Amino acid sequence: MSGKPSLQADLDRLEAIVRALEQEDLDLDKALALFEEGVTRLRAARERLADAEVRLRQLREAADGSVDVADADA
Repeated sequence: MSGKPSLQADLDRLEAIVRALEQEDLDLDKALALFEEGVTRLRAARERLADAEVRLRQLREAADGSVDVADADA
């Protein structure tokens, strides 16, 4: 497994970022930094979900019903 945060970690952090951005006393520089982090984490989560969707489609489309791990990891 790579050093990237898990999908759940990204989602948890995104929730924390939203809560922080909802605070009225947040200064602009901190808000911009949090927003930028949120965009980065959201992009990573979307990519991870898209990759999972492709892998699941490959597994479902196996002609003989067998699971070919090599194809799923591509």
